[in-house]
Formats: sequence, structure tokens, C-alpha cells
Amino acid sequence: MAIDYARVGLRAGLEIHQQLDTGTKLFCKCPTVLRDKKDARYSFIRYLRASKSELGEVDAAARAEARYSRTFIYKAYDTTCLVENDEEPPGELNPEAIDIALEIALMLNMNIVDEIHTMRKIVIDGSNTCGFQRTALIATDGWLTTEEGRVRVDSLCLEEDAAQKIEERADGSVVYSLDRLGIPLVEIGTAPDIRTADQARNVAEQLGMILRSTGKVKRGLGTIRQDINISIDGGARVEIKGVQNLRLIGTIVDNEITRQLKLMELMHELNNRGGRVEHRIVDLSDIFRDTASRVIRRAGGLVYGACLRGFAGILGTELQPGRRFGSELADFAARYGTGLMHTDELPAYGITSAEIARMRSVFGASESDCIVIVAADTRSRAENALNEVLNRAEEAMRGIPKETRRALPNGSSAYMRPLPGAARMYPETDVPPVEIDPLRLKDLSSRLPETFEHRIGRYKRQFGLNDELATKIGRSSNYELFEAIVRAYKVAPTLVARTLTDTMVELTREGVELENLTGQQIHDIFRLLAANEFGKEAIPEILRYIANKPDQTVERAIEELGLRTSMADVERFIEDTVASKRDFIFEKGERAVGPLMGIVMREFRGKVDGKKLNSMLKTKVLELLEANKGD
Repeated sequence: MAIDYARVGLRAGLEIHQQLDTGTKLFCKCPTVLRDKKDARYSFIRYLRASKSELGEVDAAARAEARYSRTFIYKAYDTTCLVENDEEPPGELNPEAIDIALEIALMLNMNIVDEIHTMRKIVIDGSNTCGFQRTALIATDGWLTTEEGRVRVDSLCLEEDAAQKIEERADGSVVYSLDRLGIPLVEIGTAPDIRTADQARNVAEQLGMILRSTGKVKRGLGTIRQDINISIDGGARVEIKGVQNLRLIGTIVDNEITRQLKLMELMHELNNRGGRVEHRIVDLSDIFRDTASRVIRRAGGLVYGACLRGFAGILGTELQPGRRFGSELADFAARYGTGLMHTDELPAYGITSAEIARMRSVFGASESDCIVIVAADTRSRAENALNEVLNRAEEAMRGIPKETRRALPNGSSAYMRPLPGAARMYPETDVPPVEIDPLRLKDLSSRLPETFEHRIGRYKRQFGLNDELATKIGRSSNYELFEAIVRAYKVAPTLVARTLTDTMVELTREGVELENLTGQQIHDIFRLLAANEFGKEAIPEILRYIANKPDQTVERAIEELGLRTSMADVERFIEDTVASKRDFIFEKGERAVGPLMGIVMREFRGKVDGKKLNSMLKTKVLELLEANKGD
């Protein structure tokens, strides 16, 4: 069902994190290269704790993370140093990274600060060895335009990328790699001016285009990450982190709206029922002493449970595709290394009806109640997990919590931690401030990359594209590829532009994984088209083939699809067609070319360019008519 964004009162904003392609990291001279994790020279351990910020408060997200008491293991390389290890103070801000950030700020019509000050942002999930991330405000109060209206850009910051998580171990320890830690990032945050899913995707595409137009950002998987902040009337602000695929942004927005609407329905239903969370955790291990459930036996054999009064059927309610309310609760249990089971989904997992009946008896539970259980190897682990689950279940009767969630591959999301606030910021005393020289800004302003508007106008003048097509390719991430192909081969700019916009959109809607295509493969398609190796009508078929078999060459695709033909064969077929339709041609004259073209195209569609076929056919028809006049 289509979502009425105005009715639900959607307010959304984007945060874009883009790695910069600098020679060295933000606070040291180490290279910004990712390493094979097997090349690690040594590893070390850190334990992180939550601390108060300059406001005298402990941030909610840090406090929640501290409860898990994790051990963090870091892998270091010959391309990392003591700065990444937090055994040496950071150096000054990378001047190259500052220039790139300033250039991006100018392109976003932003007001640049007079002096850059670095701050510490408390993060104790292990992603930084020191327990905080260094970030510096560069500019504020910018904007960009969309078809739905202007979207404000609140802030642009320069910050260090986090260490890369590579493993979560069964003992609760987490392994990180330090090769990514310290790579310069720009973080761009928009105001909550986005009102539809399409607009969210449009803004993300525009920001991506502006970043790429600098020619100074890293490309490839993981180099750009998008977070989406979403709220609706009656709901709460939720941050969804780690969106990798632009195509998923609209789906994620719609799924989060649906999740919040469903949670509001559940809140009203629970309050109407008089639902109640019973904060009494009971040891149920005796019931499962001889259980056939492999899940319970593998988890350690200890089973603890609690009763949610009036919650029957609630945990089984689907909130997003593949995610029920029970999944929401299970996210909290998972933070303690346990799974969650509940009577809305039992019997299952080898748990029998008899065991369920005994559990209900222990709690005096009726059919309107729901029992939640966890299996663990220790009592403390089970009780910690259940307390988190019970607190979240109780919160469901009050409203929708503000929280940070992680994006899932299907466009749904899962709980990560509470939404952080201002209590996580405090000044960085090791990094000196950087004063912005007005002459530096003037120089950068004089050599900014081309804007959308200028590019669109140039495409109309230079390549003869109409307004619609010039806008599409001018705003497309493929605009550089378009220009390179048109310069390199004798192909119609309109055909190249339509292929890189409309054709690719149509194929994407079919589910074709166009991410598998390389720029070189697309180049090869037009190179071979210019050499008359096939007809332009076959381009979608070739794109589809290569996307499904990315290791194959375009030449191989032409062979496999049966597109290769000789011009001698084409000429012979046309001559035979004209000869067999002599009477028809004499009757219709030159108008016979149109109907006969259908016969020729059926034979050579995709193999020979249609214009060339038409020219050859018309020539033969006119030759026959001229010869007939002589007779």
C-alpha cells in the first residue's frame, strides 16, 4: 500500500559519511590504504568505559554500550602507527583534507567557520582505541535544491573514520582492524526537510554527485555510508545507520514509517488490554532438563523466563518485512549473546507443547499472556538479557523509543543502541585549531567543479540533448562515463545518455544487478557498437547478460547472444527480400520500405543498426524501381 507522506507527517534528514582520497590519514602520516587482515603485524587489547562529557553527563548511548563489558582486540599493521594505537598524541589536521572539505562546503552554499576546532565525540563501542572520535566543524547553513523544494544542509564536519569491525567472538570479545581508523571523512548533515522517500533518494544522489565531482573522494564499497534520520507525527526520531545501497533509501524510509505506525497500533492495543510487564525472572531450567531442543542444549542448558501479561499475539506481529515485534525484543537479548524465544512462536525449536504448558503453570499464565525465555550458559547472562527485553516490552506501552538502528540488506532495520545526544561532545586538547585564511577560500572558490546547472546547460549546447535528457544525465552519477564514451567513439550522444539513464533504470526495476558492471565493460559496448559489431537495439540485452555474468567480456556476450553477423549476409538477405516482394514493391513504390523493414528487423534486430538497415533496404528498393522504369 502506498504511503501518504503528508498524512503521516514524514520528516527526514540524511547524514552522509564520505572517505576522502588523501595521501595520509587525518592526524598522522600513515597511508589511507586498506590491508589484507592476514597481514597484521601484532594485536593488542583495550577495555573502554563511559565517562562524563563537559556537560557533566554520561551519554545514553555510551552508558548502554558500557553495560555489555566487552573486550576489544585490535589488529595493527606496518601501515599504522602509535596514533591509531592511542599511545601517541594526534598530529595537526591534514591540510589536504581541510581543502577538500572546504571545497565541498562551498559547493553546498555553506557558511564556513573562521577557525576550525577539533572536538572529541565519545564512542565506546570499540570502533576507536581511545574511546572517542575526533571531529571538526567546517561549515553550517547550506542548501541544495530538489524538485520538491529546497533542503537545508545544517553542517559539514571533517572527522576520522572508525576502525573496521572484522569479528565478534562467542566469548563477547570484538576484533577490529586499525587500517581504516583515521582515514579522513566528511560528514554532511541535512535538516529534516525531506518529505518523501523519492526526495530522500534524490538528496542522497545529489550529495553523492557533489562529492564525486571533486575527484578527491575514495570510491568503492564502504567508502561512503548514508544514515537516515526519520520521524513521523506521534512517533520518534530514529537514526538508521549504514545504508550502502542508494536504491534502498526509499525502501528504508517506507519500512521505518510502517514500523512506527505498527508500534503505535500495538501501544494502543496493549493499553486497551491492560497489558503489564512482570519484572520477575524465573529459573525454568528444570522444565528443560531432558529437552529435545538443540537450541537450548547448545546454549548451555540454563533457561530463564518472564511473563508479559496481555501480550499474547503481540510479539508475532510483523512490523517490517521479515521483522516482528519479537525480533525487536530479540535484538536486545542478542547484545548479551543470547537468543530469545516466546510463546507466540512456540512450539518450535524442539520445544514441546508439554514444556510450554509447564512454563505457563509456573507463571500462572493464561492464553492472553506471553512468556519470553532465553537460554544461556550463565545465570547473569540470561538475567541481563531478559531485563533488557522486559524494559523494551514495557516501553512499547508508552510509545516509540528514540534509537539508533542498523540498516539490513532487505531495507528493514534492527536495534543498535539509544540515540546519542549532546552529552558525548567535549573539546580535543591535543589538536591545535586551524584558522581559515580568506585568500585560501578565494583560491578554492575560483576552481570549484562544475555545478549541475552548468553541466546541464553545456550538455544541451554541446551534445544537442533535450532538456529532460540533459537533466537526467547531468545529475546522474554516470555523467563522467557519458562524456568519456561520447569523446572516444562515434556514437549518438542521445543514445549514450538514454542508455546510462532510462535503460539502466528499467533494467534495475527488473532486478538486474547493474552494480556488477564496470566502466570498462560499458566502454566496450559502445566501442563495438561504433564498429558495427551489433545494433543499438541489443544494448539492453548485452547489459543484462554482462550483469549476470560479470566475468565475461562484451565480445563473448555478442557471441553467446548470437548478435554477430556479416554485412555480406545482411546484403544478401535484403536482396532476397526485395526480389521476393517485387510485385508488392511495384504496387507501393517507395512506400514499400516501411512494411519490408519489419521483415528485415525481425532478422537482424540487435545485430545491425536499424538506420543502416533502413538505408540498405531503401537503396535496393529504389534500384529495383529504377530498373523497372527502364524496362
